Amino acid sequence: MTTTTRWGIVGPGRIAENVVRDFVQVPGAEVTAVGSRSLDRAQGFAARHGIGTAHGSYADLVADPDVDVLYLATPHPQHHAVALDAIAAGKHLLVEKSFTATVAGAQEVVDAARAAGVFVMEAMWTRFQPAVVRLRELVADGAIGEVRSVQADLGVAREYDPADRLFAQELGGGALLDLGVYVVSFAQMLLGDPDTVTATGSTFPTGVDAEAALLLGYADGRAATLLTSLRNALPGQARVFGTQGWVDVLPRFHHPATIVLHRAGAEPEEITLPASGTGYSHELAEVHEGVLAGRTESAVMPLADTLAVMRVLEEAARQLGVEFTEA
Repeated sequence: MTTTTRWGIVGPGRIAENVVRDFVQVPGAEVTAVGSRSLDRAQGFAARHGIGTAHGSYADLVADPDVDVLYLATPHPQHHAVALDAIAAGKHLLVEKSFTATVAGAQEVVDAARAAGVFVMEAMWTRFQPAVVRLRELVADGAIGEVRSVQADLGVAREYDPADRLFAQELGGGALLDLGVYVVSFAQMLLGDPDTVTATGSTFPTGVDAEAALLLGYADGRAATLLTSLRNALPGQARVFGTQGWVDVLPRFHHPATIVLHRAGAEPEEITLPASGTGYSHELAEVHEGVLAGRTESAVMPLADTLAVMRVLEEAARQLGVEFTEA
């Protein structure tokens, strides 16, 4: 039985530069190739990280017989087409968030993955951070009673630049797909799929969302209040409120080292569980182990959750007058 997975990197950008450094933390997961629409960029990335093969197109990387798993790190609207090609070629996938630019695109990828029986997962590293794993265990054990609400915020101050990907509609720019995905996925992880979504916010001149406040409502009265922004920095904190206490997830909640448990009538309990490496190793290990075990999706970040999060993001964008399309 094989104990190695051979990985290809699709899109050698900023996030890929960070993620690739964590492969050393996952024994048996080896990066064997990288692909870019620019051969020069692919070769530069390969040279920096000691990767054997550089491809000058995504198609060549998808067709590489020496690659088992692709890590897809292109801009959001480009995920859909590359993912479908990769699945058709029998490759397993780790797809950077947001998973796609649209719900319809995400559904197509999920349907194709399920039909082909390959492992596909959204790269939501937050769910695999040791401190977040512990948070979920505490909640499951009833440490704070029944969870009734979640608060989370994530924002950065970015100077408006129409030439930057973050502000380009055709590249899936805006706060929701880049940062809002974290707060929505965090709330969905703890509360499930909402019954209602209410959004308010503003847009940039290019038509992408600049900031958004979301209220996720549940038929039984539970709720999530979420903030995301490219206009101004936010602390990046989260709180999970239950009937018998609450948990503070200290900034920045999307890759936290520390949570603080406040049980009713007890002193606060600080729990620190740092990530290994830069924090990406845990999601890489999930894919590596899943592929070797013959699984087709993750129990921690299942495809149904990815679809639920995409539905919330698309509805919030619609209410702000923002529409995304797949490339």
